[in-house]
Amino acid sequence: MTSESNTANPPQKTGKRRRALAILATVAILAGVGWAAWYLLVARWHQDTDDAYVQGNVVSIVPQTMGTVVSIDADEGMRVEAGQALVHLDPNDAQVAYDQAAANLAGTVRQVRGLYSSVESGQAELAARQVAVRQAREDVRRREGLVASGAVSREELAHARDVLAGAEAALLASQGQLSRSRALVDATEVASQPQVQAAAAQLRRAWLDLQRMAIVAPVSGYVARREVQLGQRVQPGNTLMTIVPLEQVWVEANFKETQLTGMRIGQPVEVRADLYGSKVRYSGKVASLGMGTGSAFSLLPAQNASGNWIKIVQRVPVRIELDPAQLAEHPLRLGLSMHVDVAVRDQNGPVLASSQAKRAAPLLSTDAYAEQQAQADALITRTIEANLPQLAARR
Repeated sequence: MTSESNTANPPQKTGKRRRALAILATVAILAGVGWAAWYLLVARWHQDTDDAYVQGNVVSIVPQTMGTVVSIDADEGMRVEAGQALVHLDPNDAQVAYDQAAANLAGTVRQVRGLYSSVESGQAELAARQVAVRQAREDVRRREGLVASGAVSREELAHARDVLAGAEAALLASQGQLSRSRALVDATEVASQPQVQAAAAQLRRAWLDLQRMAIVAPVSGYVARREVQLGQRVQPGNTLMTIVPLEQVWVEANFKETQLTGMRIGQPVEVRADLYGSKVRYSGKVASLGMGTGSAFSLLPAQNASGNWIKIVQRVPVRIELDPAQLAEHPLRLGLSMHVDVAVRDQNGPVLASSQAKRAAPLLSTDAYAEQQAQADALITRTIEANLPQLAARR
């Protein structure tokens, strides 16, 4: 009995082993088919990388004139709006320069009024000189007719001729003086006269320097890296702090060069931030492909033509634009790590951006300083009018 059972066991074990191997082979084949189907239908149309970071505009706040810091109105992390004062400098020196420039413009306007008056008086003097010349010529003409009859002596005729010569010389002098006076005011009004314009430019510069004692934010955003301190003597070009407009951030993803074959501008992108995890996903699109690898633009580019050479797969930065509404709901910070997945199925977009017509408006701009210029122009107009009570009559 024992020998028979031992003889029957091996075939049973062999059958079980075969069934297990068949099941395992079937699972492996199904997994391979599933992976192949997933790759052909999904995976090959996606390129992803976690070598991606948040980037954005970093606006440096620098003074436009020198001065001593007397107050600081914004600190790190604070939200500021465009045109809001961030730092104030000591305005005393600028105030003195402004007062001098205002007085200079007022005095110049009054001097130019004198130039217009000199033209009017010069015209009157010229008319008088012309009358004197006509009278002298008539006297000479009458005496020349009476010299032959002896009614007038030659000495009296010579005297009349001397008077005529003097009158003509005075007329020429008056004409020259009138021409010089007219050259200063011809084809101008008082406000557009060159001397007034020069004084107005000095006042405008002094006014702007006075206004620039308050350093304002050119854009709205959040303050970062405040370096300015009270009592610090600052110079134009010194960075006092920076402002980061978080609503303008983008993602810079560094893809391997082998991943860029099917990548095109405008392709949809799914982005995840390590800050929020996989629960928050941003929708974006490819805005541009980098014009070179990171090593090409590094401080010390690689010299592959010298020494031993080892091939290293390079990476190219790709700029990803994000949905502003999603950014407002889940704000990001500069430098955060991101995971980027680009859908490359649609390859109809361009690899390089096409040339565009000249923009009607600049890509980035600020009007935080426009009000200062308008205020300066209004101040100049008021100063000129205050010193020209008869402006209409002096044109």
